[in-house]
Amino acid sequence: MKRLLLILTLFFAGNACCQTNEPAQKLAAKLASPDYVLMMRHTRAPGVGDPANFKLGDCKTQRNLSDEGIAQAKRIGQWLKQQGIQTAAVYASPWCRTSDTARLLGFGPVTPENALASTFEEKNSAALPPSDLPTFIQSAIKTKGAKALILVTHQVNISAYSGVDTAAGEMVLIKLDQSGKMLSREVYPRPD
Repeated sequence: MKRLLLILTLFFAGNACCQTNEPAQKLAAKLASPDYVLMMRHTRAPGVGDPANFKLGDCKTQRNLSDEGIAQAKRIGQWLKQQGIQTAAVYASPWCRTSDTARLLGFGPVTPENALASTFEEKNSAALPPSDLPTFIQSAIKTKGAKALILVTHQVNISAYSGVDTAAGEMVLIKLDQSGKMLSREVYPRPD
């Protein structure tokens, strides 16, 4: 009986060590294809909107990441790498909280992109994605190669483009057609 238990233990331990993380491989494979983009809301930046004295080029006048938001962004970057994502083309809204989140993911240089800019204060257009966003995504998906395409932006843009209301640091994996329009979506909660 002891011998049987030992054999079973070794068998299951051996199989456990060699199994792959199938969901991780699926996410990395999807993002390596030209059919998917990962949209991410910036991590924790206390408050709503921007202060009255807000200036786009001056981070001191903006809502910025809290210590919690900084830690969240680093954890998300580690989690993405654990999913098998080795390289990424990372774009961010020009707001400091989005560009800082994107940089802290740890995939190298971040490209600022106006198509990802917040439309929160634009009352008439908050229900629509910035007009450049579908065009930008269509262009970026064609030039990314096998890299993952990660877009760090604001809740209002993600909601308008995908129909998903995201919390800080949440991600939406979007499957696209050849014209850059959304076919389907899958929400990834922020890893804690």
